[in-house]
Amino acid sequence: METPPGDPRRHRLLVGKEAAAEEEEGEPLLVAELKPGQPQPFYWKSTCETWSVAFSPDGAWFAWSRGHCVVKLLPWPLEESEQSCKAWERKGHCTKGEASGRGGAKEKTLECGQIVWGLAFSPWLPPSSRKHAPCLVLATGLNDGQIKVWQVETGSLLFNLSGHLDVVRDLSFAPGESCSILVSASRDKTLRVWDLSQNGRQLQVLSGHMQWVYCCCISALLWSMHSYSLLRKLEGHQGCVVSCDFSPDSALLATASYDASVILWDPCTGEQMRSLCHIPLQSSLDHNSDYHASSLRSVCFSPEGLYLSTVADDRLLRIWALELGSPVSFAPVKNGLCCTYFPHGGIIATGTRDGHVQFWTAPQALSSLKHLCRKSIRRFLSTYQVLALPIPKKVKEFLTYRTL
Repeated sequence: METPPGDPRRHRLLVGKEAAAEEEEGEPLLVAELKPGQPQPFYWKSTCETWSVAFSPDGAWFAWSRGHCVVKLLPWPLEESEQSCKAWERKGHCTKGEASGRGGAKEKTLECGQIVWGLAFSPWLPPSSRKHAPCLVLATGLNDGQIKVWQVETGSLLFNLSGHLDVVRDLSFAPGESCSILVSASRDKTLRVWDLSQNGRQLQVLSGHMQWVYCCCISALLWSMHSYSLLRKLEGHQGCVVSCDFSPDSALLATASYDASVILWDPCTGEQMRSLCHIPLQSSLDHNSDYHASSLRSVCFSPEGLYLSTVADDRLLRIWALELGSPVSFAPVKNGLCCTYFPHGGIIATGTRDGHVQFWTAPQALSSLKHLCRKSIRRFLSTYQVLALPIPKKVKEFLTYRTL
């Protein structure tokens, strides 16, 4: 029996008229897939999981934690042949700079020496180059607690940051055109703050977590970046929080948990704005497996702030409209671990436990004038500042996302 077009189990390697017709229905299409190929011999501690994927802020590079202690840096967009619906297989013996991308940029292989868990891009202006344009750097969080920071254009190692006592699970640079502040989250139950402009000096250790710290993101942080003090503790999940992301205007914080839910918070007041419950589609599961099918792995906001994407252990990528309480589309992602949006929208990248990366089409909505005004206002005004404005109550509710 043929799988119906809307079923999330349908494998979306479609071409020509069929792909165009399917795209009109709004379901994500698989447009490219990266495979690690046969790995070279590595230490026993190496694994094949793609724990993290990332696009550079300008969308010019894609970083792939390919497993086996290797990170691939790929110029974006991919070559025309690589963008086709056929899977693009990368052999494990590729060497640094062997393939060229658009504009003369070359693919690079970063040998990290340890399992790579976290990735984060940022433009950075070295202290000795204040009159020049910033260079792009990539921070990699490793299994042994080290953080290695690389210059993307050359593939050279800039810093090796030591301090964590266990796996560095996530990394986040402070926003800005050339910011040097890096925050790391670790299984040693701490967050650490580093300053690349001071040769990677550790500025602060943020302690107080009772469990592993799985994730971190910077905006209007719940840890104050001025005093390094805890602002508030958000309580509501019934399991470990494994992923978090701020909305583009910093007015909402999304947290994903092993309890099968995503909670949208107002980070300023600590209020729960909405809870998104992941209900597994029983027909798409392998009942012989022993995992908790609804456990969340990753959550991310779309660049315009109108959608959320999640990856869960029920083998589905879900795309949620912010104003709704249910997914608007699905895609089959077996053993998914992470997801991220292309900075300009339209593409979602997902990483899997077998080391693959898949690129999916994502819905792109034209933001309403109301939403654009809200984004502009909330970039500068907190919830309390909005509530203090002499404007109608309904406008305040809209600006503070109380209409969700």
